[in-house]
Amino acid sequence: MILNVWLNGKKISEEISADTLLIDFVRKHGCSSVKRGCDTSNCGLCTLFVEDKPVLSCSMLAARVDGKHITTLEGFQEEAREFGAFIANQGAEQCGFCNPGFIMNAIALFRENPNPSDEEILEYLAGNLCRCSGYEGQLRGIRAFLDYKNGKTEEQA
Repeated sequence: MILNVWLNGKKISEEISADTLLIDFVRKHGCSSVKRGCDTSNCGLCTLFVEDKPVLSCSMLAARVDGKHITTLEGFQEEAREFGAFIANQGAEQCGFCNPGFIMNAIALFRENPNPSDEEILEYLAGNLCRCSGYEGQLRGIRAFLDYKNGKTEEQA
């Protein structure tokens, strides 16, 4: 079948086989931030956006996104760079393997809920497997980033 998509703003039309997974399609097109971890939709490493919604690409056929807009971390460089600095500042990136999927889900959180509670933040983090930390650094980084975005200084936070 011919797949027609917009990948990070670029139109792509390509012949694919019916069993092509979305993760394999985007990686073939240079999106190395989308990682293969579990192949069972349990770790969050393969998170990308389809029509501005987070999706686990390891369990989705590429054919399902025909005619749609796909965005990977490569398409969110400015947002990711700004937010990633807060995560690094909290020491929450240790090995860094989970960061792309984690940052994609954090971006979704910021768009869907600009003022989440700690419980809501942890709910978003639950879909991302991180073997290095207990998510405390990520939680602190998200909270610091949201305070920064809302104009709070450390004295106000």
